[in-house]
Amino acid sequence: MKDTRIAKDGLVLLGCGKMGSAMLAGWLARGLPTSSVYVIDPKPSDWLKEQGVQLNVDLPKEPAVVLVAVKPQMMGDALPTLQAMGNGKTVFVSVAAGTTIATFEKTLGAQTPIVRAMPNTPAAISQGITAIVGNDHVDAKGMDEAEELLSAVGDVVRLEEESQIDAVTGVSGSGPAYVFHMIETMAAGGIAQGLSPELALKLATATVAGAGALAKSADEGPDQLRINVTSPNGTTQAALDVLMNEQDGFPVLLKRAVAAAADRSRELSNG
Repeated sequence: MKDTRIAKDGLVLLGCGKMGSAMLAGWLARGLPTSSVYVIDPKPSDWLKEQGVQLNVDLPKEPAVVLVAVKPQMMGDALPTLQAMGNGKTVFVSVAAGTTIATFEKTLGAQTPIVRAMPNTPAAISQGITAIVGNDHVDAKGMDEAEELLSAVGDVVRLEEESQIDAVTGVSGSGPAYVFHMIETMAAGGIAQGLSPELALKLATATVAGAGALAKSADEGPDQLRINVTSPNGTTQAALDVLMNEQDGFPVLLKRAVAAAADRSRELSNG
């Protein structure tokens, strides 16, 4: 890990569940010294106990970064314990869904550098994508530190303003569930056409995973990739005539789904 300030002043990880563990594994693999990592977790896993990090011990007074990875409902109990680090140089990075920057500022102090992040579940296997946005007190160095830490579990993009988090939630935050449901329904379609459940699920899962990998690595956009595999009046065209229908196909359905998730994100953020 390039950032010597984190190695020197320390990194505090508040909560080490699936997401926290994935990030910690990535940091250690990149060379962050275990002595620089302080983890607070009331129920540490056996894996965490074996990593050699500073576990549930006294924290440095002014660590470089505090990464908050507890569940939103645990935030009320966890955050006040870190109040003494607020309004200083310590950058707080939160991956807690639905917790606004204003909520952190209210608890930690209005001058606290805060970065809000929205990762998604593929981060658990370092295949995620995370969107980040900082308040006015985070300098360029702090944003770079947050990006470097979160890049341990996948790609990172920067937002222009916090309100975009809700749209990100609708696309990538909740998005993996849409894809999982697509796998389910593709498999169900295969079963209806005479395949065994096991074979249909294997075909659907491999197809979605492979198409996603191709879309990510190809120079062409998804529209051109779709055209490449669609012969005029062929089998794929017959299916796309159903899926691309403007009345009840993917265009209208997924737009509604993303909007529903984004709207619910706004409701949760507003309490």
